[in-house]
Order: sequence, then structure tokens, then C-alpha cells
Amino acid sequence: MSLLPKIEKVTRDTTISHFLLMFGYNLFSIYFPLFLMARGFSLPEVGYTYLLIYLPIALFAPLVGFLNHKINPAVLATIGILGYGVYVLGMILIQNPHLFYFWQVLLGISAALFFASARAILMSFPLESYDRAFGWFYTAPFYAKALAPAIGALFIWKFNFIGVFIFSLVVQIFTAIFCFTQLKREASRPLDKYFNFQKFQENYQKVFQKIKGRDILPPILISFSVLLLAGFYQAFFVLFLKDSLLWSQNLILIFASIFSFLFLPISLLIIKYLGRLRSEKNIFQGGLITGISSILFGALVPVLNFFSILLINFGRSIGSLITNSGRSGLISQKLKENPEEAGALDTIFSPLGVALGALISGAIIGAVGYNLLFILGGIFVVTVGLIVKKFAKF
Repeated sequence: MSLLPKIEKVTRDTTISHFLLMFGYNLFSIYFPLFLMARGFSLPEVGYTYLLIYLPIALFAPLVGFLNHKINPAVLATIGILGYGVYVLGMILIQNPHLFYFWQVLLGISAALFFASARAILMSFPLESYDRAFGWFYTAPFYAKALAPAIGALFIWKFNFIGVFIFSLVVQIFTAIFCFTQLKREASRPLDKYFNFQKFQENYQKVFQKIKGRDILPPILISFSVLLLAGFYQAFFVLFLKDSLLWSQNLILIFASIFSFLFLPISLLIIKYLGRLRSEKNIFQGGLITGISSILFGALVPVLNFFSILLINFGRSIGSLITNSGRSGLISQKLKENPEEAGALDTIFSPLGVALGALISGAIIGAVGYNLLFILGGIFVVTVGLIVKKFAKF
């Protein structure tokens, strides 16, 4: 028996495309909050910037779902990857704040093209375990973060941010070529050039009717609470390390690299585990792990050190991986007749939750501070999970 979890070819190629995309993005993304603060952004403005990135993903995902009926999803995913390249090129050419915000929106649209299309590709295949397949897909950023931050730091040190943006552009061009050549045939299925907006509306009416059912909506609510908490960390975790713990940029880099590297074997065990339980169980258990980890993180700040933060962050990331994989697996199974709409809907949930989390945390961070922010976020996730578990049957 293989020690590695099973992975189908379509899952492998989609995951590699995701890895390469995130590798190019993570060359600089971990330093992005520091970049914003260096440009004079306030803490609330950091949260608003992430809102501008993630909200367009949610808004444009349904349109991408519509286009997936008429255009090969691999083509749309490739266009999205190239959009990431245009984004980093725009960051090089940035001249004024208005143009800066435009590039963030463009990044969101590009992400919608890739993620909605990639999810549609996976959801349209008869996979043995959708939870496990999405476990592979969602671990791709961890693989990227094990390498990209260190390489990105080298480019930033040697050539400043312009150098790392140029290297990221080269990576995204290569990624687009890989995605198009490897996934075009796998994503080829009968397309409907006569598909129109009336049919589009009818499909979404069917999908939302199913989503409102007691077998889907309750676990989705747990997953959404986890995504809200992810928005808190996306915007303010790195700044917490810098401002509250007084970590240097080099120490933050070392932490990110060690964490992602050590998480790789853990993620393989989690992926094998994901295929054993129902999606609903995975979502609930993952939510509890995420929430409790965040509560511990905020409560133990006075005694935290490098290794304790590493361990607690393992817990939060494990919980998030289990929950996100379970959500995508659940949607894949329940909406298997409409993979295009299912892929778009799943893409809506993820960025919308993170965007709202970044917005909420940006609005309250000044009043509650970092510690209480993470504690309240964890309590919210655990509370939602327990309430849903009490009234839902899964």
C-alpha cells in the first residue's frame, strides 16, 4: 500500500497548476501587509485592500461559471493565470493610489477565472473522493509557501520589490503554458454554445434551492465562519508578528518557510484522512479545530514563542484544510449535475468569507487589538459549529 494518498491525473495537474500559480504569487504576498504599511496605509486600510482583492472574486465567479458552459475551463483558467502576470506588471508600473486599487480588483477578477474554472474541472470528473481531491488542491499553497517566501526575500533584498515582481511575472507565464497544455484535454467536454442567460438563471435557481436544504446549508455555515476567521489572519497575522511580538522581517520569513515545509507531511496524512469521513463530519471537526486553535493563540500571547506559535498555527491550518476540503467535497457531491455552477458557487464562498473577515477585522482592530481579535474570531467559529451541530442532522 502506498504511503501517499491516491491522486488522479486531473487532480494532479490541477494541483500543480495551483501550486505554480501560488508560488508566483507567494514570492511577494507574505510581505504584502508590510509593503502596505511601508506605503503609509493604516490598519483599517490594510483590511480594505484585501476586500478589494477578494470581493471581485466572489462577484465575478458566477460569470465565470456561465463562460465555462461555452469555453473550455482550462482556457479560462489560463487567462486567469495570465491575469496574475498582468497584476505584477501593473505593480511595477504603479504611479498613483487609484491605479493601485485598480490592480487589486484586476487580481480578484483573475483569481475568479482560475479558481472557478479549476473547481469546475475537478467537480465535473467522477472522482473517487472529492474531499481528498480538494485536499490535494488546497494544500498547493502550503507547498508554494515552503519555497516561495525565501526566494522572494532574496529577490527583494537584491533587486527590491521590482525584482520580485518581474520574477513572479516569468513564473506566471510558465504556469499558464503548463495549465493550458495539461488541462485542455482533461477539461474538454461537450460545450453548449447556445447556453444563454435564461438557462444560466434557471441553473442557479436549482442550485440555490439545493443549497438551502438542511443537508447542505448548516455545514456551509460552519465553513463560512472559518473563512471569516481566515480573513482576520490574512490581513493581520503578519502585522501581529511584527508589531506585537517585534519580529523582524527575516524572522517572519524563517517562520513562514519552516511552517510550510513542516506542514507538508502533515498535509499528506490529512488528505488520507479526508476520504474516510462524510464531508459534513469533516467540516464540523475542522471548524472546531480552527476555532479552538485561534482562541488559544489569542489567549496565550503573553507566553508565546516561536515554537508555540508554530504548533498553534499547525492546528488552525489543519482545521481550515479539513473544513475547506469538506465544503468543496460536499458541494461537488450535492451539485454534481451542475459542475459549472457548483465551481462558481464554491469560489464565491471562499473569497467572500475572507473579504468580509478582512473588512470586519479592519473595522474593529483599533478597538479590540490583535489578541482579542483572534480570541473573538475563534469563539465565533466554535459557537457557530456547536449551534449548527445541535440543530442539524449529520
